Amino acid sequence: MREGYSILLELSDADPFFDKKKRLLNDMGFDVKEIVHIKSSLDRDSLSTTLNQMLQIARIIHLDEVELYFGQIGGLGFYSPRKEMEAQNFILSLIKSALSHHVRMQTHALQDLRDALINRIHELGTEFKVENKTDINYKCDKEKCLLQWAENNGAKTRLQIAFVEGAGRGAIAMEDMEVGDIAMEIPASITISEDLVYKSDMYQVLEKIDGMSSETMSLLWCMKERHNCNSQFKMYFDTLPENFNTGLSFGVEAIMALDGTLLFEEIMQAKEHLRVQYDELFPALSKDHPDIFPPELYTWEQFLWACELWYSNSMKIMFADGNLKTCLIPVAGFLNHSLHPHIVHYGKIDSTTNSLKFRLSRPCSAGEQCCLSYGNFSGSHLITFYGFLPQGDNPYDVIPLDFEVDQVDTMVECPLSNWTTHMVRGTLLSENQNIFYYGLPSPLLDCLRSARSQMPFTKTLIKANMEVDKEILEDLQSTFNAMMENLSDMDSVDRESSSWDVKLASQFKEMQRRIVSSILTSCSTGIKLVEHELSKCKAEE
Repeated sequence: MREGYSILLELSDADPFFDKKKRLLNDMGFDVKEIVHIKSSLDRDSLSTTLNQMLQIARIIHLDEVELYFGQIGGLGFYSPRKEMEAQNFILSLIKSALSHHVRMQTHALQDLRDALINRIHELGTEFKVENKTDINYKCDKEKCLLQWAENNGAKTRLQIAFVEGAGRGAIAMEDMEVGDIAMEIPASITISEDLVYKSDMYQVLEKIDGMSSETMSLLWCMKERHNCNSQFKMYFDTLPENFNTGLSFGVEAIMALDGTLLFEEIMQAKEHLRVQYDELFPALSKDHPDIFPPELYTWEQFLWACELWYSNSMKIMFADGNLKTCLIPVAGFLNHSLHPHIVHYGKIDSTTNSLKFRLSRPCSAGEQCCLSYGNFSGSHLITFYGFLPQGDNPYDVIPLDFEVDQVDTMVECPLSNWTTHMVRGTLLSENQNIFYYGLPSPLLDCLRSARSQMPFTKTLIKANMEVDKEILEDLQSTFNAMMENLSDMDSVDRESSSWDVKLASQFKEMQRRIVSSILTSCSTGIKLVEHELSKCKAEE
């Protein structure tokens, strides 16, 4: 009988990228159901080896589409800091579960693993810790009233609201908090969801409209409820801004500055969709039911305000009855987004307490802004629907490539074959980079190589293959040179006197230029590498 413990790490067969992840796991010598055996006693080297093995598996299990796609670039690895934290917390939950099942046994090895893992989480948190500067002159009177109201209704928080430079209102830790601590707990009874619409007089009208979603009903309910002086949520509505300043509110100057960018298309499509939606409902609803939908409360401007509220503040929450609902969560809306969040998993009501708990995935020090992740969103999406660009390099700032290739890559050697869409993002080719991919996504180059009837690419550089690579790189270079020309710089913009939307548009264009510039650098460096190899082949002939 084997002494010690066993922990199962399993890739769900419902994972949308199951086949790709299975191939990666198999290539590393793991199965989709991998049992890790832990000896009852571990020395320092064994502990590190066991922990690294578990993390290797957990990282692959938690990969998303973008990370899978770009993971092969130059052997740099798949893992963003956020995904590393997710993998670490996943392993931590398994270790804690194992400890709870072995309460009557000696569990020194499991405890040592847990402590070593927590140390790694601390190290990762320290690496990405951001110093905040708060405005002590900003009076948070309305926010304090909301906090008091929430606490009177059962909420618990170890955070306070302050004005954070560069982020607006944010949630600041009042004390040091550890991994697993609950920073905030909001009872389900004070969440705003579709359930409130069902109890209102407007539901009997809205339920008869074809295609009416629960999100739209909730939005329309808020448009009226915000003006209700006797509303249960008056304290909440009083803290909301008059303007959300998302991309949906960009003025003409900012929109024109974005012409030719992905953000321009995203904003225009979103506003057109919302305008069509509004015109389908109003003024008809106000004419037919003026008592329920007063026309002065249901103007286009107020509809757009409500859309921005729900886009920028709502959360998808799984309730105890198994229903997934889009909700507004008073107080929790002050938690800002970060590429290195403290809170990652927060979307499920605890059935025991009937509350939503915001549990830390990494430590948060007193005075530090406590952040969560809104999701794996690009900068263009965050500007359009939230009104900001995150600090740091966003791994989801990608540029999709719109081209059709009849023959999709079928290379046996490539674990990420059969991609039907392709994209690029900023990356620089270093001296240690894999020459076969030139700092560009391997699925993209493999697909283009296959489309040009190139022989399977092997480690033996074939002259014909290199010539095809040179053509591919030159074509990509031409494409992105044209894109760079459309991204004219905004050096003439006066940042100090410009409006908020023009400043944000300028920041986005600068970010896009950096991405395109790095891709052009990779193409140029790749061409030089290929030309060098071709000249060597010619000299050897």
